[in-house]
Amino acid sequence: MLELLYQDDALIAVNKPAGLAVHRSKMVANADEFLIDTLREQVGGHVYLAHRLDRATSGVLLIARSTEVAGALGEQFMGRDVHKQYLAVVRGWPDPADGMVDYPLPGARDTGPRREARTAYRRLACVEVPIALGRYPQQRYALVLAEPQTGRFRQIRKHMAHIHHPLIGDCQHGRSDHNRLYKQYFSCHRMLLHAWRLHFRHPLDGRPMTLEAPLDAAYRAVLERFGWTLPAEPS
Repeated sequence: MLELLYQDDALIAVNKPAGLAVHRSKMVANADEFLIDTLREQVGGHVYLAHRLDRATSGVLLIARSTEVAGALGEQFMGRDVHKQYLAVVRGWPDPADGMVDYPLPGARDTGPRREARTAYRRLACVEVPIALGRYPQQRYALVLAEPQTGRFRQIRKHMAHIHHPLIGDCQHGRSDHNRLYKQYFSCHRMLLHAWRLHFRHPLDGRPMTLEAPLDAAYRAVLERFGWTLPAEPS
């Protein structure tokens, strides 16, 4: 059963599990389970994706109950009227602690044309762990609040890697040695990127909505291990 964060006659918000593909595509040809199919069986009737999350990413995912609502939500995303807040655990301590990555990105194909892409970030917490790796006797990690201003393919993952602070668990753009460290020492086998909060307007009556997705057990365990807490209301 999928965890439903919100449901009415127009839309549904799901807390997408990490590792679950959203829908069939060439990118997830090896998947045999899809969120959209599971949700259709769970709630009955037609369901339509309003936006997407990477297979490895968890968190708030909006689903429309009609093509009209899907279109209205899509216009909000395209018009950049949706405020998205992600939680990410990265290698190193981003400096400055608050910044904007402004770096054009291609689409799903790296050889495609690059388009403007911007991600604001804020360092929420830091830790230094006494585990040797490579030439360093200790390793630094940070919890980051990432707020994409645009919606490019794997934007947060690519932008944090671009500034040399790749996400932990990111197999495509991250560091395999640090990913292995988290598996070995912290029993963490997922990518640490979570779509935490989504601010938008209800497509039927325009009322402002804020939806928040709780972290799963694996992500919570990392925060508890490092003594990190989440801010009550990030700006």
